[in-house]
Amino acid sequence: MIIALDKVTIGARETQAAVATMENILARRAGVSAERVAFRLDNMTLQLEQADADGIRGIAFEVRDLDAAIRSAERRALEPRPPASLPEGRTVRLSEEGTHGVPTRLIQYTSPRTVAHAVAIAEGAVTGLDHIVIRTTHPNRAAALYGARLGLDMRLDRTEPKWGSRLMFFRCGDLIVEVVHDLKDEPSDAPDRLWGLSWRVADAAAANARLKANGVDVSDVRPGRKPGTRVFTVRDGTLGVPTLIVEPSRR
Repeated sequence: MIIALDKVTIGARETQAAVATMENILARRAGVSAERVAFRLDNMTLQLEQADADGIRGIAFEVRDLDAAIRSAERRALEPRPPASLPEGRTVRLSEEGTHGVPTRLIQYTSPRTVAHAVAIAEGAVTGLDHIVIRTTHPNRAAALYGARLGLDMRLDRTEPKWGSRLMFFRCGDLIVEVVHDLKDEPSDAPDRLWGLSWRVADAAAANARLKANGVDVSDVRPGRKPGTRVFTVRDGTLGVPTLIVEPSRR
């Protein structure tokens, strides 16, 4: 049903300031039109929208056949709403009850994208998304949603006491949907939360130096948990979104 994570939407109290903020983080120029402000990257699009608070507000998955996806969603108790037209295709919203509080859409493209690829404006530019992090209060419920009902490929299900977490990785296109449960929290029916983003760069040291030069509070570059990767944390200027920068393994 799903072939890629197409879009992540971040809400911002001040849209104009948010554009400057994300251009600084991504080192790419936003595409601005009457309908949207967006950064189209190699493997997904980041969209900004006006909101009462900063933070991730929703995700959209790309499908090849929206009508077939709607039928599957109906059979799997995802309660799709009536589809809507877009300039480049069609989209449908799934019920937040069905997705446990995570605003989720499905989209099918039938014509070329209206947003051009975001042009790099500095060295160490972000190329795409490495993974999106969703926090859950009920890991088995989340595993059933993302693995069985949405049909993503579960690549890892690991409980790691030294990290205090159960981690589940679902492959979606060439990125990962990471679902995290804090072991200290008893499973509950509370909603899941869209929480953090990990951006992919070709050179972590160059990206780190660029952000430091621009006055952004970042950690030093360090080895990532996945062998061969290098990462660093962005501590501010992220519109309230916990943010990691990842240089993938060259192997």
